[in-house]
Amino acid sequence: MKTLLNLIWLILSGFWLAILYFLAGVLLFITIIGIPFGIASWRIAGFTLWPFGRTAVPRRDAGAASCVGNVLWLVLAGWWLALGHLITGVALCLTIIGIPLGLANFKLIPISLAPLGHEIVPTDQPFGHR
Repeated sequence: MKTLLNLIWLILSGFWLAILYFLAGVLLFITIIGIPFGIASWRIAGFTLWPFGRTAVPRRDAGAASCVGNVLWLVLAGWWLALGHLITGVALCLTIIGIPLGLANFKLIPISLAPLGHEIVPTDQPFGHR
C-alpha cells in the first residue's frame, strides 16, 4: 500500500514539491553560510519524493545551533515551502482519493518549517538509529 501511495504522491505533488526543495537548496548553496541549509533542503527533497513509510524524528544530539539555524531557515526558505505544502494539501483533500496525500502534505509542514535537528527514518524505526 505504501508503494502505491508513494507512486500516486510522486505524480500528483511529490515531484513538484521536491523541485521546490531542490531549487531552495541550490539558492542556499550559492553562499557559503547557506550550505548546511542547502543540505537540509535536499534531505527534505528526498523525503518529499517518497514520504509514505518514513517519518521525521528529533535528533538526540541536536543543540542550540539547530534552533538558531531553524529560525534562519524559517526566514530564508521555510515559510514558502510550508505554504506550498499547505496549498497542495488543501487541493488534494478536495477529492476523496487525495485525502491521504493531503494529510501527507500536512505531515511535511513541520519539517519544512524547522528541518535542522531532525532525521528521516523508516516508520518501522521510529526512534532513529542512534
